[in-house]
Amino acid sequence: MLGRSRRDFLQASGLAALGTAFVDAKAQAQQGERQEETGRGSAKAGTPNDLAELINLLQGTDSTYYFSRGNTLPIAAMPFGMAHWTLQSRSGTPWMFQPGDRRIQGFRCTHQLSPWLSDYGHAVFLPFSGEPKPDPDARSSSYRPEEAQLLPYSLRLKLLRYQADVELVPTERCCIITAKFADAGSCGLLLEIPGKSGAVEPDASRKVVRFESRANAGGVPETFATYYVVQFAEPWQNFEVRESRSNRVGVVCFQGGGNRPLDARIATSFISFEQASRNLQLELGDRSPAELRARGRETWNTALARIAIEGATEEQRRTFYSCLYRALLFPRVWHEPDGDGNPSHFSAFNGKVMPGVMYADHGYWDVYRAWYPFMSLVYPERLGEILAAWVNAYREGGWMPQFPAPGYRACMSGSLIDSLFADAVVKNIAGFDREEAYEGLRKHAMQPGDPNRGYGRQGIEYYLKLGYIPARVSQSVAETADAAYGDFCIAQIAAKLGKREDAELFLKRSKNWRKIFDPQTRFFRGRKEDGSWLEPFDPFTWGSPYEEGAAWQHRWNVPHDGPGLVAALGGQQAAVAALEEMLTLPPRFNVGVYGQEIHEMSEMAALPFGQYMHNNQPVHHVLYLFAAAGRPDRTQYWVRRVLNEAYSPRDFCGDEDTGSMAAWYILSALGFYPLCPGKPEYTLGAPLFPHATIHAGSGARIVIEAPGNGPGTPYAARVLVNEAEHRSTSIEHRTLARGARLRFKMQESTAQA
Repeated sequence: MLGRSRRDFLQASGLAALGTAFVDAKAQAQQGERQEETGRGSAKAGTPNDLAELINLLQGTDSTYYFSRGNTLPIAAMPFGMAHWTLQSRSGTPWMFQPGDRRIQGFRCTHQLSPWLSDYGHAVFLPFSGEPKPDPDARSSSYRPEEAQLLPYSLRLKLLRYQADVELVPTERCCIITAKFADAGSCGLLLEIPGKSGAVEPDASRKVVRFESRANAGGVPETFATYYVVQFAEPWQNFEVRESRSNRVGVVCFQGGGNRPLDARIATSFISFEQASRNLQLELGDRSPAELRARGRETWNTALARIAIEGATEEQRRTFYSCLYRALLFPRVWHEPDGDGNPSHFSAFNGKVMPGVMYADHGYWDVYRAWYPFMSLVYPERLGEILAAWVNAYREGGWMPQFPAPGYRACMSGSLIDSLFADAVVKNIAGFDREEAYEGLRKHAMQPGDPNRGYGRQGIEYYLKLGYIPARVSQSVAETADAAYGDFCIAQIAAKLGKREDAELFLKRSKNWRKIFDPQTRFFRGRKEDGSWLEPFDPFTWGSPYEEGAAWQHRWNVPHDGPGLVAALGGQQAAVAALEEMLTLPPRFNVGVYGQEIHEMSEMAALPFGQYMHNNQPVHHVLYLFAAAGRPDRTQYWVRRVLNEAYSPRDFCGDEDTGSMAAWYILSALGFYPLCPGKPEYTLGAPLFPHATIHAGSGARIVIEAPGNGPGTPYAARVLVNEAEHRSTSIEHRTLARGARLRFKMQESTAQA
């Protein structure tokens, strides 16, 4: 992910019920108490009841400004949790954790979806003993990563400097931090609060510290704050606030003696201190860490159990469930229960407290291709609520958001929220107002907004006049292709709602991709207002009129008209040849308007797939175009290679981007992928495992069988659906959603290969 926000950066320098409905929590809590001293307990990692233990929280964290292996953080949280908790090993940088640092500055409450957009409302907490050192580097403590137990529901490690066994256990909006110190001397907790503004309110009589974090890098109104309430189990001996150049540090000291553990219960809210206190009572109360840990474990295992795989290697299982964990972190819940238990939220779109649900921190440009279709099949009940939140955003701010992080944010191209709603409407996903959603989508497709503030289409005035966006507008090729696809998506909704004239209008506009397709070079090219092509043309030069790529990567940006694109490329044989050429060319690039090698270029060069840069989302549908062009065997060959060579339990091949890279892996490993979200179908590939079962959100079971499947059998000779021969290269969503059995006959080679 780069787009406008990162260009500025370069230039400048249902699952809702799972959060509260836990099974056998008390029994598990008692077991957890007994296993307290033996780490993870006696359960064998990887058993069906312990899918969460297969997750590697460090997957993708070994990333820098120059090269991404995911650009992720080791996050402890509930699925879609409002508060994410991570380890901070470095301060003053969005790359706040590096797995090789071997020391940490504290536990950080983070809301960062990507280092390219930075954090907001964050704070850092560190248990300490002896004399406190508020400066991040001065206070940091070594730990042994190989001994740390990092799970989605528990971060446990030993701070060697302070001889303290510490643990953080998260809930949806809160956490509990405990520390057991080897020495009986004085101890305490440091509370690092970014910035100099915002209240800090200690209340010794109630053993509570309240403070505000107003830190942000945009996307919020002036009245924004994250409200923290920290409830201690014991009275403190001393509290003071020390200031540095960029932050304040609250130092809470406790009297030594007795070896009593530190117990700090931390609640967050985007609404008020009073709401944070309500969240604390609802989610933490007086429950023990073991009980909270057991609840979190059950929540995660229930969520992960929606998909069961069999016959996979240990490496594949760890990769699969680490990806599934990543897919269930974003977007984050933004609403909170009011006094009557109803959802309410601080609106990042109008600055008021509003009724209803809200979510935040999702880049549609990244996630529309795979994540939303994945959710439509596996977690549709959660998806309906998320879409209701985006309708609420339109209601509150007057425009559909382009990249809610957490409110309006100008980042990336297009209005890809069109795709989200179209895919849901044609698949009959419930839970949101279709008419109001359509109203918001039609608005940004018909009139100018303010794209620089995060709403409305870029260059819409030109698009309405010319049918394309001229090269004088940045990223004009990407913007035009996205607009044409968005028009197709809006047409699908209009047709479903019986708006015939609108459906015809937008369907006609969806053909505008042809106005930027050069039949001579057979690439998309930038075009001037007078209709002439932008010169000179080099298909290896990155940047505007393209986005995060060059002509090679943008050659396929017509997901809604595959047959039309294949014909424009010269027919099926020519299209297949062009796809093969893309995958076998050298990973050559010219830096273009970026002026330097950016991380996406470096990552493409590191992959063995030529100009197919799986490290970034614009090409994620491309391998499935082989099947659309009559060569499903080439889809199967290349998808298998990418699954095996670009993913592991340790790394991604580029920015993971809030579930987008993970969702590609999950769907492709199961054997199908949405070539065009907005059409209720999936293109068939071939499964990675001998057996998988999806327990769909509808209650139906989707069974995927591939007997004898293994490393040497990437090709599907035939497919049976519900025991009947299936000759199409695609399968309808409704066939899967109501329950189905897919049986793939796998083989080592194919006559066409």
